[in-house]
Amino acid sequence: MSAAAGVQPPTIYRHFGDMQGLFDAVARDTLAVYAREKAGRPFTDDPVEDLRRGWDLHIAFGLANPDAFALLYSAPSAGAYSTVIHEGVALLHGLVARIAEAGRLRVDVAHATDLIHAAGTGVTLTLAATPPEERDPRLSETVREAILTAITVPASTEAPNGGPDAASTAERVAVHAVALRTLLPEAHGVLSPAERQLLSDWLDRLATESSPGTRKPRSPSVPRGTRKASRSRS
Repeated sequence: MSAAAGVQPPTIYRHFGDMQGLFDAVARDTLAVYAREKAGRPFTDDPVEDLRRGWDLHIAFGLANPDAFALLYSAPSAGAYSTVIHEGVALLHGLVARIAEAGRLRVDVAHATDLIHAAGTGVTLTLAATPPEERDPRLSETVREAILTAITVPASTEAPNGGPDAASTAERVAVHAVALRTLLPEAHGVLSPAERQLLSDWLDRLATESSPGTRKPRSPSVPRGTRKASRSRS
């Protein structure tokens, strides 16, 4: 390896510490280059299709660079790659946020991002560990579409005359709550920090309790001053 690079072996150890350090640097650089290329791709007017394309690019990257991908996501030293992995997750988060802003995300952005990242990583590692001739060509698409079906709604949540494709009232509430929650940071100067936090809490509650499978247990909220008022009446 040192001969191919045109340097003496001590040079490699001086820069990378040992061979594992060299492998780590190569894996990080490989993912960083991919992340920059992915970030430079133009969006279409369909955010769900952009996410679908992003999934396919991620799987293709992992299969084209199986050793680097395995180092990044499954090695004992995976924590050393957290920075570059977070850059990739940030790109994914941006793709998901665009879906929320379009009113087509039925769960919150963070939850959807975690689902997609976990599923995509698992599919890539599974396919990479399988000999090419034995891989199921339907696996990636099947998992991708199952995830998209679980987290998104069609471009129109209404169906004529309330047909079978019409979204439920709870689902429509969740979709709009997620959309408003995602856009809330852009409403600069309209709400005070306390008002923004309160509205965020309400929107999160509407999104999680209205969307099937995402309801979280919570303690009953007591409006400020209620307890004091109750004590004074008693």
